[in-house]
Amino acid sequence: MAAALNPMLHDASSSSSYRCRYHTFLSFRGEDTRKGFTDHLYRALELAGIHTFRDDYEIERGADIAAELNKAINESKVSIIIFSQNYASSRWCLDELVKIMERRKHDDGHIVMPVFYNVDPSHVRNQRGSFAEAFSRHEERFKEEMNKVEEWRRALKDATDLAGMALKDRYESQFIQDIVKEIGNKLDPKVLNVAPYAVGIDDHAQGINMWLEDGSNAVGAAVIYGMGGIGKTTIAKAAYNRNFGRFQGSSFLADIREAAEQPYGFVRLQRKLLSDIQKGKAKKIDNIDEGIIKIKHAVCITKDFLLFSMT
Repeated sequence: MAAALNPMLHDASSSSSYRCRYHTFLSFRGEDTRKGFTDHLYRALELAGIHTFRDDYEIERGADIAAELNKAINESKVSIIIFSQNYASSRWCLDELVKIMERRKHDDGHIVMPVFYNVDPSHVRNQRGSFAEAFSRHEERFKEEMNKVEEWRRALKDATDLAGMALKDRYESQFIQDIVKEIGNKLDPKVLNVAPYAVGIDDHAQGINMWLEDGSNAVGAAVIYGMGGIGKTTIAKAAYNRNFGRFQGSSFLADIREAAEQPYGFVRLQRKLLSDIQKGKAKKIDNIDEGIIKIKHAVCITKDFLLFSMT
């Protein structure tokens, strides 16, 4: 399979309507979940087009870690807090939690999603079990900073008073998909369905992602081609999910050859395209020529990401 790419593409990343750098911020205890649950959740979020901050991917070597984490929290729309067995034993995690709850206090639009991974939510909320043990150690270690310990306790209670999601007896893969769906609903992006563990999709889509991020202001077109059944549409969906949020308008039209063969098929496709890029405000289209004119007028005033799939 190969991709024929025209290097000329307009850039919508500078649009002032997108003030947040990330959709979600992941707070987690690395020793508990970094290479397992958190990694799988991160991949599933990214594949769904939900751009996510995770410290080991986003912080450059030599950077001030605390400052970068604080900045990332302030630049995210949602904070996902993964409460695991040893979350409270980490001062880094608790400081991060305080910053997240402060952000929520000063910004009603910031969403906090507690996720309980192999821990009883009541143990976290009431600081029992491993959480009680962790705070006992903190009280011993930070005798001169008891205000700090109390701040951690309050942040933990405030976070767990919010509606969250618990693994319980579910399979992790299903739990992850439930989290992704919930976050997607909260953000309301137009995410396309892509199998969460599709092998090699990220690698194939990376070239398209880099092309879309090249900073050019011109219009461009890319073609993914190859024999049937090798995953062209899946790659296109993954690229769409990863990039549509950077544009003012976007549309994914699937199976356009088959759709066009139906009665009034082209007109229906035109209506769908206009409805997508004008966020449901498209006017009535009676014929193909009228649709062409309206589409030209629509795309000349906005920066749009259009993806067409043919079977």
